[in-house]
Amino acid sequence: MKRVKFNDIECVEIANEGLTLLVSVSVGPRVLSLKTKSGDNLFAELPDLTLDCPGAGLFHLYGGHRLWYAPEEPRITYLPDDSAVQAQAIENGVHITQDVEAQTSLRKELEIRLIDDRAEVEVRHTITNEGNQDWTLAPWAITQLKPGGVGILPLYGGGKPDNPTLPDRSIVLWPYTDINSQHITWGNEQILIQAQMQEGSLKVGFTNPAGWLAYWIEGTLFVKRAEYDPRAAYFDFGSPSQCYCNPHFIELETLAPITRLAAGESVEHVERWQVYENVEWREDLKSVLSLIQRE
Repeated sequence: MKRVKFNDIECVEIANEGLTLLVSVSVGPRVLSLKTKSGDNLFAELPDLTLDCPGAGLFHLYGGHRLWYAPEEPRITYLPDDSAVQAQAIENGVHITQDVEAQTSLRKELEIRLIDDRAEVEVRHTITNEGNQDWTLAPWAITQLKPGGVGILPLYGGGKPDNPTLPDRSIVLWPYTDINSQHITWGNEQILIQAQMQEGSLKVGFTNPAGWLAYWIEGTLFVKRAEYDPRAAYFDFGSPSQCYCNPHFIELETLAPITRLAAGESVEHVERWQVYENVEWREDLKSVLSLIQRE
């Protein structure tokens, strides 16, 4: 594996004909950079942004992609991950293993694998309980993208409902979200988030039978997909997909179902990323949706 420095962080590089990714090894586990052959890093670069973890110091955001676990509780969720990780080469990718968290006895792993020579990535997130205490949690995959584009959140999975007298979608808002924000466009089938905020922040969660979230910026479309189980329970009032935005970045987030993780057990959550270039933005989203729904 090729070793490179990125924002003073040691990384390994994995690449194919479509994409180049940088995966951190001196901190993490994180994916810090995602680039097409002709483009810039799609991920936010945040070397100086931090969150306070009560009793444990600062959590460095760094930018890019990370694995957390829900529900969000600062003293646990924000535990720093500034130590080196183990990196093992696998076919078309790398497997990253974090040391066990001393405070929780949980271990995080990422397996990042490029798909053939396409601009496509499979990211397998694993949390293992190495202690004696059971945990109720859900793997939570968070991707921080640079601002300036538009987040696309699907509300509708397609097809006719079996029973049209019952609700078929839900939207969840966080306390700091202004429902009248000029950065949110409410639609019947999609919500659009304009990642051009000058102050404040917002967050929207939703059920996601469509199984994808997307972000368009400067002609490039990033799509992340994760399986949605309509029979499962999810944290945050049933929000398996979420989008957070502030002036520094926009986050596309997916959660696995709520899991009771006993000692010695592991839980896994899989995302698939796709990147498309030269995508025209149209108000009717025709060009964007045609790519996403071609799957």
